[in-house]
Amino acid sequence: MHPLSVAISLVTTARRPRVVAALFLLLPLLASARGTASLGSDDVAWLRRDGFGLDTAGVSLYRNLGREHLLDAQLADHVDGQLPPAIATLIGSFEAIRTPTAQQLAMLQAEQQRIKALPDGPDKVAANKALQQQGNQRGQQAQQAELLQAVYGPNQLKEQLVWFWLNHFSVYASKGRIRWELADYAQNTIRPHALGKFKDLLMATLESPAMLEFLDNTQNAKGHVNENYARELMELHTLGVNSGYTQQDVQQLALVLTGAGIAPVDGKPQHFNPKFAPLVVRSGLFEFNPQRHDFSDKTFLGHAIHGSGFGEVNQAIDILVHQPACAQFISQQLAEYFVADQPPKKLVDKMARAFQRSDGDIAKVMRTMFESRELVANAGSKFNDPAQFVVSSVRLAYDGKPLANALPLIYWLNQLDEPLFGRITPDGWPLDGASWSSSGQMEKRFDIANAIGTGNNQLFTPVGSSAREAGFPMLTTRLYYDAIEPRLSAATRAALAKADSQREWNTFLLSSPDLNYR
Repeated sequence: MHPLSVAISLVTTARRPRVVAALFLLLPLLASARGTASLGSDDVAWLRRDGFGLDTAGVSLYRNLGREHLLDAQLADHVDGQLPPAIATLIGSFEAIRTPTAQQLAMLQAEQQRIKALPDGPDKVAANKALQQQGNQRGQQAQQAELLQAVYGPNQLKEQLVWFWLNHFSVYASKGRIRWELADYAQNTIRPHALGKFKDLLMATLESPAMLEFLDNTQNAKGHVNENYARELMELHTLGVNSGYTQQDVQQLALVLTGAGIAPVDGKPQHFNPKFAPLVVRSGLFEFNPQRHDFSDKTFLGHAIHGSGFGEVNQAIDILVHQPACAQFISQQLAEYFVADQPPKKLVDKMARAFQRSDGDIAKVMRTMFESRELVANAGSKFNDPAQFVVSSVRLAYDGKPLANALPLIYWLNQLDEPLFGRITPDGWPLDGASWSSSGQMEKRFDIANAIGTGNNQLFTPVGSSAREAGFPMLTTRLYYDAIEPRLSAATRAALAKADSQREWNTFLLSSPDLNYR
């Protein structure tokens, strides 16, 4: 047995604190006997911004390709590798993933009508409860699929961007039918466009059932105008507050968006006035219904828009994404998420210029950021939000070992007050560290670090199984001594030296400032 393994075994079985502490102090020396060259500080800092923390596969990919070629592959979405077969099978087993959304909504609508026809009484109450549970299950499956892809996806830069855009274009699971639409929103609206043109991503969200229902554009029709989506489309999705638009612009954009909604899923044929029929636009579940559209001429952000139908929507979106304020706002948001709570203005301006020059090419904006010296210069200053903390901790602790149950990840994010698809307001979860660093948050993080570090977490117990599979992680690995140990602070080293067991040591490491800042 390798001397490092012997030492770890002694640590986990020793009962005297002084012996344990002494053995932990020997581990770095024993690990160095392996002849492994540590990554440079800049390498580690860059990698921790590039993905959800570190794992062996990511470090190996970085070493094999080098930073430049890895970034090229990520931005082109051509990273070698795929989800582990067990994870792909688990995701594919989810009803929310494998059943087309139109079919799910049709089943939902039929069941709602059946329940409505039932006489009041316990049967009706039970049927409503069962339908609610089914909807909750669909929502949880969408959450699990996204979290599993975040943990195991080989293109970690893309995985972070998917998470960022899901938050930027936030929808709330508990409103209406959205729980049934979440998987489609994450997998077919956000994910395919995460590295593409911002205009395409914006249009995809505009045409998604989840966004149309969340921001009430399904209720937006001529004579019954709803301004909710128009306002958030400018304030939260493209331009930001105080960017120069007026209430008149909100009203005009709302008129442009009249008729943009969701196609019926009951299978019954629709009848349109002959003059409107050629103007109907359908894409998946999206439907532009000209009979609900206001065909008046509009003036939006100083541009004339002739009343013509769906072409008005395309024109308005084009106007929005070509505003200098849009380039600045999106660049600022990306820099806040990846670099610092208050990113250097010089960097944001450089990213905004890349956005404008490339017609909103997200990959080119990301290249500008990831090739900048500011990214690494701000290392250690960005506090991990709950999602970064949970996903990076699982990636480090289990290092590619396939989970059998992702529900604990959902529960941990709920405990940390950042549930995926759980923000009631449309502004998304905060990007700054202060929102996630209260004493209550730190106490919850320690508890979750303990659950991950001790294996007492159900991650390897399949849903519905009574069997309990051990999932105790060993964090004192080559990855630890290669990429983490050389850069630990004196305070963290002192805390680790006081650990009475490998389990306690794992908890101390995962909850340390060193791993909670990137």
